Amino acid sequence: MIERITSGGPWEDTIGYSRAVLAGDFAFVSGCTSTVDGEVVHPGDPYQQTRTAIEIALWSLERLGLGREHVVRTRMYVTDAAYSDEVGRAHAEFFHDVRPAASMLVVAGLIDPRQLVEIEIDAYRGAS
Repeated sequence: MIERITSGGPWEDTIGYSRAVLAGDFAFVSGCTSTVDGEVVHPGDPYQQTRTAIEIALWSLERLGLGREHVVRTRMYVTDAAYSDEVGRAHAEFFHDVRPAASMLVVAGLIDPRQLVEIEIDAYRGAS
């Protein structure tokens, strides 16, 4: 069984993707940024952008019946290596006790230049 959810974000319909997909026991959350109601929040603040992106990703998981304890992998995309400490600090506040596999990659840019961070999450229903 495959279940797809949308958040109503501005790019989901335009680009043609789901906010999150549950495929059997695995859940995949698309890249989340600090975009709320179509507007980038916390411009210039990688820490707060990371917190917001993770909160959006976890909200998506909750809609699929999963929580942060089910997270098995995260990917953090940052537009500047100088943000790594702040992004890592925010990530640890959510996942320090969960300890998912994680990657942090520096990218040339995101879809909106005010976005500094994008977060992807994979989860497994049997992980709790």
